[in-house]
Amino acid sequence: MAKRFLPLLLVLLLVTPARADDYRRKREIDTRISVVHAKITWARNRESVLTQEISIVTTKVRALEDDVASAQSRVEAVERQLALHEARLERVTEVLRLERHRLGVVRRAYGIALTRLQQRLIEAYESPSVDAIDVMLAASSFGSILDQLEYFRRIATQNKQVSDQLHDARDELRRTVAKTRALRAEIKRETDAVRVRVEEQRAARDHLVSLQTQLGSARESKRDTLASVEASEREFVHEAEGLQAASADLAARIRAAQAAAAARSAPPAPSTPAPSSTPSSHGLIWPVNGPVTSGFGWRWGRMHEGIDIGAPSGAAIHAAAGGTVIYCGWMGGYGNLIVIDHGGGLATAYGHQSGLAVGCGTSVGQGQVIGYVGCTGHCFGPHVHFEVRVNGSPVDPLGYL
Repeated sequence: MAKRFLPLLLVLLLVTPARADDYRRKREIDTRISVVHAKITWARNRESVLTQEISIVTTKVRALEDDVASAQSRVEAVERQLALHEARLERVTEVLRLERHRLGVVRRAYGIALTRLQQRLIEAYESPSVDAIDVMLAASSFGSILDQLEYFRRIATQNKQVSDQLHDARDELRRTVAKTRALRAEIKRETDAVRVRVEEQRAARDHLVSLQTQLGSARESKRDTLASVEASEREFVHEAEGLQAASADLAARIRAAQAAAAARSAPPAPSTPAPSSTPSSHGLIWPVNGPVTSGFGWRWGRMHEGIDIGAPSGAAIHAAAGGTVIYCGWMGGYGNLIVIDHGGGLATAYGHQSGLAVGCGTSVGQGQVIGYVGCTGHCFGPHVHFEVRVNGSPVDPLGYL
């Protein structure tokens, strides 16, 4: 009679804790969802901050555009002034060149006149002296005398006038050249001052353009960061949803398999421990020898429901305990996955395998090779993703090894 009720008692013992564990698992999932939502909220807050910063930078860029336009207007204004001064300087320079040319002509004419006067003086000195008495004696009439005297007077007056006019013209041109030279020097000083102002305005404009370019680059960088945060948010949401679905599916499979195993009450396969592996107090051994590269708990905004054990690609993976393979094949981010039910609500999972050595429904012993280390699914280097699940819910494997 007791033997007939023993399977029913085992089923009751398995089902009752499973229901309680279902509630606990739901609370854990709700907690994980809350944390994921908190991450999403953080990302959205970050998006809001970046959007506001982009708006502020855009306002500054537009303000700088106005400043650059004003600076450009000032540059154009002083450039027009500079062009006017340079044109004026060119005109005065041309006038100065012409006046210098005229001064040279007058100097040459004055020199020629002096030479002629000197020649007349020499001729007068070398010729016999002619006085008024000689003119009177040589004249045929009184009128002729007056004509000759008037002739000599006019020659003397004309020579003096020519000399004086050339002398005055030369002096006047000298004064004009000096004034023009002074005017040109003044205009050149003004032109140089305007040219300095042009350079200053250009430098101010170029500085504003440089600031505008820097702010534009900063705005583009913030836009890139915003796009990256948005992509990360979508990736986190997608990854969280995928892992949640995978975890829920795995939990359902484990519960279903455990229920079926409890109904069959099939004994586990004999143990064949791996070399140098000693069972823990919970009866589990390490699936591979290697360091733990990532522990159990929150990682990158989501729950890491197992531990990652580093090992060379192709290394053998051993069953942590004897049991029945209840899942074998590809499962989302786990890649190639094997799940072993050990009875009593305990199951272990081995992810990212490069190849599987056992099939579904196979009874395996502790330490038996069930697959090989790889990097399939969501993976960044060869390792074993090892999980321990109690009634389908993940627990820290280090507490069972």
